[in-house]
Amino acid sequence: MDTLSYKTVSANKATVNKEWVLIDADGQTLGRMSSIVAKFLRGKYKTNFTPHVDCGDNVVVINAEKINLTGSKWTDKSYIRHTGYPGGQRSLTATELFDKDPTRIIENAVKGMLPKNKLGSALFRNLKVYSGTEHGQEAQKPRTINLNEIK
Repeated sequence: MDTLSYKTVSANKATVNKEWVLIDADGQTLGRMSSIVAKFLRGKYKTNFTPHVDCGDNVVVINAEKINLTGSKWTDKSYIRHTGYPGGQRSLTATELFDKDPTRIIENAVKGMLPKNKLGSALFRNLKVYSGTEHGQEAQKPRTINLNEIK
């Protein structure tokens, strides 16, 4: 009997094709942009996506200080951390965290969309966020992604 035989392609560390991607956060909504960044970090758009392998791209996000939050999230959204001591719960609003370091808002949003395991930690290391237009990855020649064209 003559039948078609297809092999399932499973990527590994040696066969994965990692690229550098540049995303401009100027005027973008935080959650919508972060979900696209998480997809690029994870590699879910690739045909050889494998869930347990780091097959995503390295992502550089610029203009983090020009991000938008909808509604009243600037005052209502809170970022909670714990010092590790009894009674050590601390919280900041989005405005306070933005004034302290605008890159941490994007980093927190993207980190929450990645797996909560060793793979997620490895994927998060592939993310570089900068507040201005200058970034240290010009040597990698990242390809620019226009988020307004991606749906």
